[in-house]
Amino acid sequence: MQNNREFWEVLDELVSTSEIVIDRPKGTAHPKYPNFIYRVDYGYLKGTASMDGAGIDVWVGSGENKIDAIMCIVDLMKKDSEIKILIGCTEEEKQIIYQTHNETEYMKGILIRR
Repeated sequence: MQNNREFWEVLDELVSTSEIVIDRPKGTAHPKYPNFIYRVDYGYLKGTASMDGAGIDVWVGSGENKIDAIMCIVDLMKKDSEIKILIGCTEEEKQIIYQTHNETEYMKGILIRR
């Protein structure tokens, strides 16, 4: 369990020392899939790298500005996996994010709460 605490502490450090860029605000359409509308702010940590070569993804909710959970995703279309950090997400926002990553047969995710 010590490692669990240390994992969240390191994640806190990563987020606190990185700029959060919201490039897909709540209510906007996905750039490749215009029928998909973001229901929670979505972005990335500037200056970081994820499996896809872009910044580490973040979902930023309307709650307190702290890391609540992570989503671990497997995407069969892109043939990759990655994590997405949830920051300040209410329970309703966590459910929206969970459903978003489990809507199709090609992408599945698990929500790991802090």
